[in-house]
Amino acid sequence: MKCCAGVLYAMKYLLDKRRIHIIITCEHGGNKVPLRFRKLFAGREKLLNSHRGYDRYALRCAVVLAKTMNASFFYSTVTRLLIDLNRSPHHPKLFSSFSGILNADEKKLIRDKHYLPYRKRVETCVLASASKEITTLHISVHSFAAVMEGRKKNADIGLLYDPSRQKEKTFCMKWKKLITKTAPHIKVRRNYPYLGAADGLVTYLRKKFPPDLYIGIELEINQKMMKNNKKRQDLLCDTLLATLASF
Repeated sequence: MKCCAGVLYAMKYLLDKRRIHIIITCEHGGNKVPLRFRKLFAGREKLLNSHRGYDRYALRCAVVLAKTMNASFFYSTVTRLLIDLNRSPHHPKLFSSFSGILNADEKKLIRDKHYLPYRKRVETCVLASASKEITTLHISVHSFAAVMEGRKKNADIGLLYDPSRQKEKTFCMKWKKLITKTAPHIKVRRNYPYLGAADGLVTYLRKKFPPDLYIGIELEINQKMMKNNKKRQDLLCDTLLATLASF
């Protein structure tokens, strides 16, 4: 909790001293399957425990960030193989190959119970601040596999943003610089391993709110950085918080 005041002060400075509201989200925080749909994943425990099932370690990092920064916090522990909360409503991969075989009524049930309420809560939270002309800083926490499709990923942390939104670009450039200075062994890249303007919850919210009222950043962490090592996980979270407090 000791970083909270410094983090908030840093954010206010970066955002031209406007009042700000911080939101931390984790869309892929777990690999749980609701009882009604467990038959779809019978014998698929290994898959559910893989990166296809969820973003390993992302939720732990998100919890630490949200608690220390005194931020609004939203997360889901339902596997993205049922429905992907980080996809737009009509995205072709909203449902996986497993849930995609369900009929229209079952898909609607999943949307109504797991997808829409989550997305609505986050959007309503941003709207509440925007209506008071308070800027929202939204950090959506994810992780990525060290090796994907046979290729080793060449970064420890990725900071994703929309290059056309200057505050997002400035924020990520500054954060990257501070992380590199504080922990030179951590390799940080911008808009890697994915493009920040690609489909996602932050991309959806950018269409709803102007750049001066919404700053959406996706934090991507290489899973090898925290693999089976609580001390390493704590050190990474401390680094992220300390650098935010050093803006």
